[in-house]
Amino acid sequence: MDARGGRAIMSAALTRPEDFIGAGLADPRDRAALAAVAARYSAAMSPRLAALARAHPQIARQYAPDARELTVLPQERADPIGDDAHSPVAGLVHRYPDRVLLKIVSACPVYCRFCFRRESVGAGRGAMDGEAIAAALDYLRGNEQVWEVILTGGDPFVLSPRRLAALASDISSIPHIKILRLHTRAPMASPELVTREFIAALQSTRLAVYVAVHANHPAEFDAPAKAALAQLADAGVGLVSQSVLLRGVNDDVETLEALMRAFVEARVKPYYLHHPDLAPGTGHFRLSLDEGRALYAALCARVSGLARPAYVLDIPGGAGKIPVAESALRREGDTWRARDAAGRAHDYADPADAAGKPDSRD
Repeated sequence: MDARGGRAIMSAALTRPEDFIGAGLADPRDRAALAAVAARYSAAMSPRLAALARAHPQIARQYAPDARELTVLPQERADPIGDDAHSPVAGLVHRYPDRVLLKIVSACPVYCRFCFRRESVGAGRGAMDGEAIAAALDYLRGNEQVWEVILTGGDPFVLSPRRLAALASDISSIPHIKILRLHTRAPMASPELVTREFIAALQSTRLAVYVAVHANHPAEFDAPAKAALAQLADAGVGLVSQSVLLRGVNDDVETLEALMRAFVEARVKPYYLHHPDLAPGTGHFRLSLDEGRALYAALCARVSGLARPAYVLDIPGGAGKIPVAESALRREGDTWRARDAAGRAHDYADPADAAGKPDSRD
């Protein structure tokens, strides 16, 4: 446990390129390139996930470093969704009028290779300290339009129950805030973090508590993951999903259908299916918008509304999310025109339009 109340993350069996190569999850021919990747971006994969990945390459692809991460396209950005442009105080993002993000911790139990915050999260990056939290709480007290606080990072499930309960108490003391939401990979990637003590901390507040659970492939729903989700649901925590549409992971309608049905069966309402953000070195994951729209239309033809997430794109630079499958996004010649919630138009150059299919290792 660190000095700021974070839980010690279970030591990961795989953190170095040699670990992934030894487990058969990375190509030894890429050893030098993988060392360069590891020098820039944190990597971590638990023993449990490594075992799953050997049977399901779609899981390995989400966590194992890849030499293609060194290829940065001109459209990609260190801050692809514009957090910095909407951070009035350190650690807080206020992009939409009624809700804010608190980037409460910068560590994760595992590190996704497609993460849109990959430039700012990782081992040893710490968390918001007492001074930063006090400044964020002062900001919230002075902005009565804020109705919801979203804990993100990093992964807020690495917080200790004591620290989570204290933070929830501080937030609930602000009368106009009604909702507390946490975004996490923990139930799927590190279900041991879903403890009775952590759930008790979630239940300790007057706020309505929701947890957004991130999963991208139905094989992630093994027995430990389903048990962790059941603990949360049985405790009355509202569960919604978020997934990213990823080439080589879930880019076929059968997998997407099975993923959304797995969420619903685990009492998690499908919420968001994200088009990949323009994070550096993630082009090998990205489908074109045309491909994404076609897949989403096929999904909607196969499942009920209960199993349909919203398919969304975050406009680069911080203008917010828009639905990909609706009129807010249309093609104009060689580019796309994205219209945000305020009616402003933005150009979006889709790198996957020109890139074509990835190489044969996919």
